[in-house]
Amino acid sequence: MGHPLPAPAPGSFDALHAQPLVPRRSTAGLLLRSTRPEQWTKNLVVFAGLLFGGRLLDGGALGSAVAAFAVFCALSGTAYLVNDISDREADEHHPLKRHRPIAAGQLPVRTALAAAIVLGVGAMLAAVLIRPAFGAVAAAYVAVLLLYSAALKHLVIIDALTIAAGFVLRAVGGAVAVEVAISQWLLVCTTLLALFLAFSKRRHELTLLADAATGHRRILVEYSPYLLDQMIAVVTASTLIAYSVYATSAETAARLGTSRLGLTIPFVLYGIFRYLYLVHQKRGGGSPAALLVADRPLLVCVALWAISVAVILYSPFGR
Repeated sequence: MGHPLPAPAPGSFDALHAQPLVPRRSTAGLLLRSTRPEQWTKNLVVFAGLLFGGRLLDGGALGSAVAAFAVFCALSGTAYLVNDISDREADEHHPLKRHRPIAAGQLPVRTALAAAIVLGVGAMLAAVLIRPAFGAVAAAYVAVLLLYSAALKHLVIIDALTIAAGFVLRAVGGAVAVEVAISQWLLVCTTLLALFLAFSKRRHELTLLADAATGHRRILVEYSPYLLDQMIAVVTASTLIAYSVYATSAETAARLGTSRLGLTIPFVLYGIFRYLYLVHQKRGGGSPAALLVADRPLLVCVALWAISVAVILYSPFGR
């Protein structure tokens, strides 16, 4: 009589069924994973108004900014749930996205939809409580994300501009939440940087999926690596010029009370060039948030930029 085969360990490969065995996850864990907490770093732009508006040391304003950040995390998580529901069939054929809980069949669609409704409604109520004006910005953000998921992601260039609009609304929301004036330069730099990230992401999708790219995302048929490289070059130069002009202008010096913000330009230069290096040489850029966390030089650069801005704006050194 043969010996019984030992049970495969969790996460091991069952040769009999030719499928990897993965440990079961709780519904709560699957829902959290589907809201993509690793992407929440995109919402850090909410703190731009607090930082450049001179209210970083104001405890009340800091609390409002943190609450606004939490609201945008909840709203972006809602959008990810809705997007994964609508894209589940296409995601099943993507080498990376097929492992998402909804595409993999681990999380039922009805459960994900119910969670999205509860999370979205709760976030909107919280936004109104922070400030009614902030609630209006949050509502506009939700509308943009839903329009993107329903139709705008299928329109060439408009898809990238819509992504940029989401970043701008985050920045505007952060300024409204702490009641500071919205700088036009902040909106320009945020728009350009968001376009840079969006076009880089499209390029990564094209190179990763190759001939199967258009089958996964129809809009990719309208793009080519050459076209995306041209647009990336335009927004890269525009971003660097816009930030440099903002940091060194007399208007900025008068408004912020310091003429030393130009000292932060090297961090912006290195950060953008490092990102381009990762996109072209390391084939990164598919997830800007994940890339920021995974690449230590880029993470250190962003941290040093934020620290240097804070030191210049809030210490005697900047005067």
